[in-house]
Amino acid sequence: MAGSTKGPLAGSVNMMPLIDILFQIVIFFLIAAQIQVQERSLPIVLPQASAAMPLVGKPKEFFVHVDREGHCFAGGVFIDLPTLEKNLNQAAINNPQRQSVVIRADKKCEWEHVVAVMNICNKVGISDYRVTTAEPGT
Repeated sequence: MAGSTKGPLAGSVNMMPLIDILFQIVIFFLIAAQIQVQERSLPIVLPQASAAMPLVGKPKEFFVHVDREGHCFAGGVFIDLPTLEKNLNQAAINNPQRQSVVIRADKKCEWEHVVAVMNICNKVGISDYRVTTAEPGT
């Protein structure tokens, strides 16, 4: 039985770098989820449509919220129509032919406010815009 001492396990892997990377990935996804929640957190009641399809996010979407009184919000802050036009124009310049606008309007707002946002989209050359609706049962 001479020489029966066991040495260190051959090929052991240090798990600390893997744990560090996993921790950073979890933090990244938590922050990314919070940004998405903030964009959709304004208290707007969407109308329902029987043929509503779930909104599939594209990478270049610009959200415009229209509340019950017809006030526009972009990025969670109040924005007047001339400033909205400047922001959409800059977005169209930054993302030519790929910029889309999602209009989230309260179901109780007057339609003329939504049409005003649509007209601004047409004026700056953005043809990919849509008004969202709630899915049935939500």
